[in-house]
Amino acid sequence: MPFPFRRCLLASSLLLACSASTYAAPAGDLPLMPWPQKVELAAQQGKWVLSNALSIAISGDDLEADIPRWRNRIELQTGWVLQPEDAKHAAITIMIKQKVAAQPMPDSDESYQLHVTPQGAMLTANTRFGALRGMETLLQLIQTDGENTFIPLLSIEDAPRFPWRGVLLDSVRHFLPVTDIKRQLDGMAAAKFNVLHWHLTDDQGWRFASEHYPKLQQLASDGQFYTVEQMKDVVAYATALGIRVVPEIDMPGHASAIAAAYPELISEPGPYKMQREWGVHPPTLDPSNPQVYKFADRIIGEVTRIFPDPYLHIGGDEVNDTQWQHSQAIRAFMAKNHLADSNALHTFFNQRLQKILHQHHRRMVGWDEILQPNLPHDSVIQSWQGPDSLSASAQQGYQSILSTGFYLDQPQSSAYHYRNEIQPQPLGVDPLVASDEKAQSWAFTMPRLKGSPVTGSFTLIDGKNGWRGYIDFAGKSRRAMRDIVWNSDGQVSFAVDTWMGDTRPTLNLQHAPSSGYFLIGNVRYPASVEKLAEAPQGIMPSVPDAQSMKNILGGEVALWQENITSQILDLKLWPRAFAVSERLWSAQDVQDVDNMYQRLGAVDAWSVVSVGLQQHQESARLMTRLAGSSDIMPLQILSTALEPAQYYTRQHLKFQAGHYNQYEPLNRLVDALPAESNVVRELGQQIDRLVANPQDTKAALAIRWQLTQWQTNNAQVQPLLARNVILKPIEPVANQLNQLASSGLLWLDKLQQGKGLSPQQRQEAKKQLDAAAVVQDELVIAAVYPLQHLLNALKNSQ
Repeated sequence: MPFPFRRCLLASSLLLACSASTYAAPAGDLPLMPWPQKVELAAQQGKWVLSNALSIAISGDDLEADIPRWRNRIELQTGWVLQPEDAKHAAITIMIKQKVAAQPMPDSDESYQLHVTPQGAMLTANTRFGALRGMETLLQLIQTDGENTFIPLLSIEDAPRFPWRGVLLDSVRHFLPVTDIKRQLDGMAAAKFNVLHWHLTDDQGWRFASEHYPKLQQLASDGQFYTVEQMKDVVAYATALGIRVVPEIDMPGHASAIAAAYPELISEPGPYKMQREWGVHPPTLDPSNPQVYKFADRIIGEVTRIFPDPYLHIGGDEVNDTQWQHSQAIRAFMAKNHLADSNALHTFFNQRLQKILHQHHRRMVGWDEILQPNLPHDSVIQSWQGPDSLSASAQQGYQSILSTGFYLDQPQSSAYHYRNEIQPQPLGVDPLVASDEKAQSWAFTMPRLKGSPVTGSFTLIDGKNGWRGYIDFAGKSRRAMRDIVWNSDGQVSFAVDTWMGDTRPTLNLQHAPSSGYFLIGNVRYPASVEKLAEAPQGIMPSVPDAQSMKNILGGEVALWQENITSQILDLKLWPRAFAVSERLWSAQDVQDVDNMYQRLGAVDAWSVVSVGLQQHQESARLMTRLAGSSDIMPLQILSTALEPAQYYTRQHLKFQAGHYNQYEPLNRLVDALPAESNVVRELGQQIDRLVANPQDTKAALAIRWQLTQWQTNNAQVQPLLARNVILKPIEPVANQLNQLASSGLLWLDKLQQGKGLSPQQRQEAKKQLDAAAVVQDELVIAAVYPLQHLLNALKNSQ
């Protein structure tokens, strides 16, 4: 090493290979995401000071074509015009040990080492793919302070935790132009994702130009499809960034688009037309028809000539067997082939499909539902059903990837996605009740806006170390509670991460009938509870052994696009996807949520400047249209207190209103909002500080400033809301926020003065918060929840 390194910032606490004078932490404060496996800062905390005489030299592989792209990004980050490239005096040197094919593969080596000295940076990688990942790290490290532009002196050793780190883009529900897809690929490369899962066919459209079956694009695309040349262009662009492209062609279900073009392939006779409604629909390919397998063979042949990746996704999920059950011919086929039920028929179809894939030198990827007895073991299972399903597939010897908890089309907090561990985990809490402990169990029912109610039970244990507990959702494995809090009026609240999102029940257990609500993300779902005589038998989490755990390849972000168009694509994906990328790349014990948000803020800005992502531009553009003016500041200030209704609330509300279809405009204020409000989150942190120490004047000042801003903004935003019919439903929302801000300032004064609220005042305050928590125009006033904490901190007075 050219200089001593003494302070180590390690991705894993197991990597303690530094001297006694070093400092180890799961993550540091450098603007890096995902966090590398090992970071060593120079003992003297020095800098490599940059100038516009910055050149890049590469040896070992043909990446010279990337140099202009990297130089352009440095210019974007610094505002400089770089001097002409001078490879002989390059300050950034990239050494690649082995030349490999440019096409990324599932086992491509992405490791790299980066050493920064006062003279420059040395990036060493085994292959071109490690060099590509390492350059993203180097670009993130470029900083400017009060003195100069620099990169800190450090040494990094890095490699991904998982080999499969993907993003699913859905071009079916809303078509995505190629330029928008390429921009997402730039973002994916910046975040070190390495798989684009491209969803090309579904009930609502066929986006793949077929040579053998041209009526697919003629009758089932509205003219919005990708030519062969366009798809090859996307593959080439992704390849240059070290990203694989795995296409998805849905079979045998989600086949309405096929039905519209070739009804003779479907299990019931047509006619059919292109499906405009979202959801799952009956048309299903006929497994008893030999022409179906001819169709599959030809389509797969066309796909493989465009997409070189060894994997091909066949969907296989949500197969509606109604048509199979109604068809006499299919039932006769099942009897002849000794197929006992629809699951067996589905497996038969997948086995035939697998043989076709093998003939084309491809491996099958499919969703959970393809995991049936006798499924060939070279299939890969993608799980949308959660850790129970993921664990089952891994233990049965199938390679698997996780998407549950990474559905970014659902507006959820980055923290929720960040806590979503890939590998199934044990319960993490002792469910046994000792002789000196007391327990109580309750059954619950939580109706939803669409579908059957969520039911189950939970158990609270009063132990010598405080309260602990667990919850059993019907049909799912047991989950541990966290943050159990009892209020003086017998109300209990706790938190648990579920497939629905960050779930926080608040229930009154001392008054009959017992009731309350489940806060799913930021939406309250009323719930009823009933006390049980004893704790029910639950399903304990199944954790694969070490060998089976190796079958878990990684995970994928899913961005289904019923509520997303190309106009707001970046806004819905970024910057949250960086939090998922860290979960897939970094060590398992990189888990500090506050630290994550600190770095996410820096990377969010960097992704706009360096990468060209448009999350902030898209929001501002939609607000400009709504305001009918470039003066959108009042709308932006109002928006900082708001969030989209989380979980599937928006989809279910549209379904109830009869608007859950392709023609529903996505042009309201809710569509311009990010998934979570950073302002509300930071307000909550300041309130936490003040509640812990009412004398914290800095926290009090920050709270007062924010509440005053919301309060004074109401007069500016109301005229703007009144002049656009699309914004009119937000008028009462703005008024409620104004009233909440006024109440919040009153509560702040009382807390600082050591005063309390009378029972009547507290009751009125709770009513105000409850009224403001209701979903309005598919959004919520997220500021309700930190203000609720402020209210709860006030003492009672007479």
